[in-house]
Amino acid sequence: MDTDPPLQLRVFNLNCWAIRYLSKLRQERIGLIGDTLRQEGFDLALLQEVWSERDYCELKQKLTACYPYSHYFKSGVIGSGLCVFSRYPILDTFLYQYSLNGYPYMLQHGDWFCGKAVGLLVIKICGIIFHVYVTHLHAEYCRDKDAYLPHRVVQAWELAQFIQHTSKGADVVLLGGDLNMHPGDVGIRLLRGWTGLRDSFPDTERFEGCEDGCTLVPTNCFINKEELQPFPLGIRIDYILYKGLSHFAVKCDSLVTTTGTAPGKSIPYSDHEAVMATLCVKPREEAKGSSSAIEPELVDVVNEARTEVRVGLHTAERQRYSNGRMAILALLLLLLQAAMGLSSLVGWDSPQPFPKLSFSLLSLLATVVLLLSMVVYVFHTIEVKMLQGTEEQMRLALQALQDKLSSM
Repeated sequence: MDTDPPLQLRVFNLNCWAIRYLSKLRQERIGLIGDTLRQEGFDLALLQEVWSERDYCELKQKLTACYPYSHYFKSGVIGSGLCVFSRYPILDTFLYQYSLNGYPYMLQHGDWFCGKAVGLLVIKICGIIFHVYVTHLHAEYCRDKDAYLPHRVVQAWELAQFIQHTSKGADVVLLGGDLNMHPGDVGIRLLRGWTGLRDSFPDTERFEGCEDGCTLVPTNCFINKEELQPFPLGIRIDYILYKGLSHFAVKCDSLVTTTGTAPGKSIPYSDHEAVMATLCVKPREEAKGSSSAIEPELVDVVNEARTEVRVGLHTAERQRYSNGRMAILALLLLLLQAAMGLSSLVGWDSPQPFPKLSFSLLSLLATVVLLLSMVVYVFHTIEVKMLQGTEEQMRLALQALQDKLSSM
């Protein structure tokens, strides 16, 4: 094994921003992405926001010759948007949908309808078992008042747990996707600290592309430049993360990001920049055993993440209480109207009866408010349960970490 040459794996990752009827120049860009993948001949292409299965089928038809293996992950109302194209056989797949993913009544954001998830593929390349994960976490929308931060932290925790529990039989773990988190955010620190994944940008030996590896840059013509005003260079939220297990070590030989328009074209591939990594996989001189060393910083990170989950829990409880109270008030109004209606049936009409049209409209309004409040109350009850469960998981994890640290 020691005499085997290192394996060079070329990985392409891109959030394609392909929302039917909404994304600008979607069909032209999907065609452009397909042409680029066919010409460059990557080993793996990890794509997000391919919301239309028709777009996936178009890409699959175009790329069959050079990427004979592919998979499209389905979830939610409109789909996860996740798909993978591979030069190597896909042995197995699995999809895990995150338990929290925004709010169904926030129609202008729409993350809840997407069914954000993480997809797992098992691929064997030259005798090496790769567990490849592709994901897309909840968007931030407003950094100063990020109402979705607790949900994104829960997603990061579930992603870390999912990788930790499903990668035990792997030689190499690879994660690509739009994590919607800055490199220093608590979610990305939790994910990397818990799983041991390495970030290709700081680890690469050679880098070409946008400054600081940014993947949302103001020069992109599809970007809302006002949202990036606090970040004149842009932000980095798209990642390729990796680690080697058992007998194999992984390093990033080179990392490249696109820098705006596609070569020879007047438009970029997407509102995100693509990330392209060349990974070198080689046998270790000695097999790596399971390490019991615990980084003290991980305790602080889990504590910080648990605090964010608690904040989200308090908010969810307040929203549940408000909607429960609204439902009770609407029910009381309906009962009052029912009593008034019954009084008129038994001949207790007042000299100036309540106008029938206004009475009917008020009954309709009360019914609508009651139904909506009950639905939202049930949703926030589920949210409270999920946040409570995650907070309890983090509490147990913290206790285990502290026990290990004290015994070292």
